[in-house]
Amino acid sequence: MRKGQPEECAGLHKKTERTAERGENMARVKITETILRDAHQSLIATRMPSSEMEPILDSMDQIGYHAVECWGGATFDACLRFLREDPWERLRMLKRHFRKTKLQMLFRGQNILGYNHYADDVVEYFVEKSIANGIDVIRIFDCLNDIRNLETAVKATKKEGGHAQIALCYTLGDAYTLEYWEKLASEVESLGADSLCIKDMAGLLLPSAAFELVQALRRGTQLPIDMHTHYTSGMASMTYLKAVEAGANIIDTASTPFSMGTSQPSTEVMVKALEGTEYDTGLKLDKLIEVSNYFQPYREECLASGLMSTKVLGVNINTLKYQVPGGMLSNLISQLHQAGQDERLTEVLEEVPRVRKDFGEPPLVTPSSQIVGTQAVLNVLTGERYKMVPKESHKLVAGEFGRTVKPMDPEVVKKILKPGETQMTDRPADHIAPQLPEFEKECAQWVTQPEDVLSYALFPQVAKDFFEYREAQKSGVALRQADKENKAYPA
Repeated sequence: MRKGQPEECAGLHKKTERTAERGENMARVKITETILRDAHQSLIATRMPSSEMEPILDSMDQIGYHAVECWGGATFDACLRFLREDPWERLRMLKRHFRKTKLQMLFRGQNILGYNHYADDVVEYFVEKSIANGIDVIRIFDCLNDIRNLETAVKATKKEGGHAQIALCYTLGDAYTLEYWEKLASEVESLGADSLCIKDMAGLLLPSAAFELVQALRRGTQLPIDMHTHYTSGMASMTYLKAVEAGANIIDTASTPFSMGTSQPSTEVMVKALEGTEYDTGLKLDKLIEVSNYFQPYREECLASGLMSTKVLGVNINTLKYQVPGGMLSNLISQLHQAGQDERLTEVLEEVPRVRKDFGEPPLVTPSSQIVGTQAVLNVLTGERYKMVPKESHKLVAGEFGRTVKPMDPEVVKKILKPGETQMTDRPADHIAPQLPEFEKECAQWVTQPEDVLSYALFPQVAKDFFEYREAQKSGVALRQADKENKAYPA
């Protein structure tokens, strides 16, 4: 409590001068539900099929969420690669059920949903088709917080009548001062965003730091502020409460069966914690419990099958030490296991911050997290730093992903770049010629809907495999129907 502040003004349960700053009508906190995207991406590697979602969607539509995050991120790849589902059909199915509630997706800026930059024409077409098929809110981020990589997606979203939310990737480091975040918030507003999100992918944001961060953002912008974090370090619920006190308008939560661990805080818990305060969400607990009860048996199935590991359900305090998101940690463990070097995890975790510093201190989020993590593994396993350099590390150092917040180590740059090669300093996408016509030509034989071109553009081989599977399924249905009509088999 600040000196001289009356006791009755402290805490969540009393009005404060912050309410006036926010505006009385802004005090109520809104909820974005993540169980249909980030929650199961975090806990079961994005393996929840549409069939597990559909029966509860009409009930979810009645709850009054600010939005339901249900698409984008890794769901697109997982649908095609593992679930044998058309991600576009999933989106259309979701839109049929959510008639009152806004649908939200996660979009990796110029990377779209992939791992490399795409030309502007592909970005624009993907945004157009996403909104046409049902998306209302597009959360757009860049792994380096390079605003230039967000411009095309934001403009396209606004053109199509969608809500453009820019997410800033939260991380720690000398360059990431409150002044940095304040300036970035101002740039986000100038770019034309409708709202701003702090994306704390590794659960690094401490409660007191969240309070200061939201205040800094509020100095830079009047846009609505959405807080997104993960429970990995055990801080998330406390972080949300302090962020709300400081003026955050929206928090991302997950229905209880898929909350906590590397996912988000529980929706029901946060709603109950804010109930009766000036920040009351207005959501009804009994309706939320209905959703929770529906997903509970599926959680039990995932635990029994091993799809949900208890390793991702607890608190990992090493997150605060190494700044490694849960998904990145799983990837490092997998890489070491494949190399038969499981015991060297600590060495790799200690190498990660060194590589990150060499590479200009980028936030660790897809794809920069994979790049830094893989390079750290190679540095440890080869016994010589940067003896082996994957093409992705080369692209990052060459500036093909954008501008890092700090300069990269000049000796490392010299070691990685080819003789005579210089780092790119302008917007990377300016170097990419239009790609859509070529993608359309390459996949023409498989296209049954315009959106198929985009599936192919992002994941060519995976999409091709899915198209062939889809065709085989259709052929199989046709044969079975013909058999029935010819009475070759009993109906």
